Amino acid sequence: MNGVKTALLASAAVFAMATAAQAQIQIGTAGPMTGQYASFGAQMQAGAEKAVADLNAAGGVLGEMLELSVGDDACDPRQAVSVANEMAANEVIFMAGHFCSGSSIPASSVYTEEGILQISPASTNPALTDDGGDNVFRVCGRDDQQGAIAASYIADNFGDSNIAIIHDRTAYGKGLADATLATLNELGVIETLYEAYTAGESDYSALVTLLNNEDIDVLYVGGYHTEAGLMVRQMREQGMDTQLISGDALVTDEFWSITGDAGAGVLMTFGPDPRLLPAAASVVEEFRANGVEPEGYTLYTYAAVQVFAQAAEAAGSTDLYAMVQALRDGTFETVIGTLTFDDNGDVEQPAYVFYEWADGTYSQIN
Repeated sequence: MNGVKTALLASAAVFAMATAAQAQIQIGTAGPMTGQYASFGAQMQAGAEKAVADLNAAGGVLGEMLELSVGDDACDPRQAVSVANEMAANEVIFMAGHFCSGSSIPASSVYTEEGILQISPASTNPALTDDGGDNVFRVCGRDDQQGAIAASYIADNFGDSNIAIIHDRTAYGKGLADATLATLNELGVIETLYEAYTAGESDYSALVTLLNNEDIDVLYVGGYHTEAGLMVRQMREQGMDTQLISGDALVTDEFWSITGDAGAGVLMTFGPDPRLLPAAASVVEEFRANGVEPEGYTLYTYAAVQVFAQAAEAAGSTDLYAMVQALRDGTFETVIGTLTFDDNGDVEQPAYVFYEWADGTYSQIN
């Protein structure tokens, strides 16, 4: 069969579904399909759809076709719970989601209660797996790992500078900022400023003025690409050359669309680029042939579906507890590399590296 076609998402819809005529196993993905972070939802949907199409073309899972449901949580915790309940009502047995930690964490309670396997491609807050049920996993790293890498880089390169740490009050943004700050302090670097900001605004000139008055040399942003992009643009408009550093929520070309040339030199942490891995080569080529650049969390979502499929095959069943045991015991070959999981549901191969933005794209620098 030709696989799953792109779901049609109305802006007011919380929940949408893509179907394949022969599908029998219900799975889902969910993220911000609408709203200011919709570029990440598009990455997840593209990755999940491609994975389902490829698996179905190869005979499905346990001899059955997959049917993909796509949920729009808009990175809103309450909407995420609503999506999770609708997924359960649709008898979904596996969720490749969500994107925002603030969505994944509350939704995970529903998946645990309903006996649904959850593997997040992108939610990095430690609480997701630390506090989640045995059914909760992720194929990305954690903020305490990402923050440690960021802090070490800052300490090594900007240890004597005036450093500001800011966050957007979300589970992701505050968690990442606090993890970075904790390691910085452990390394003997004391911040000049620690502040929260409100996400979704279009004018951060008051914050930029505060940073200018404090002679901030380095700004670490715990938050998403839209706000970070506006901040760096407005800093440059005020004549500031402050170095902006942030995390994996900048891995979308939309960041450069916001910043233009003002984004040159911005640094961010993310995992080693899976597009460069031999295991991903054919999938990347197919994405690009269809006009899709598999940036950011596209391949992570593809990998989450791969892990589910391999766990079900190893278990010989889609029973939750059989799959969980297979996940604990197994080794999984994916487009983002070979993965194994610890008893907490985290991957045992987490890695973060630094990237720099220039000329509309990001490139690994270490």
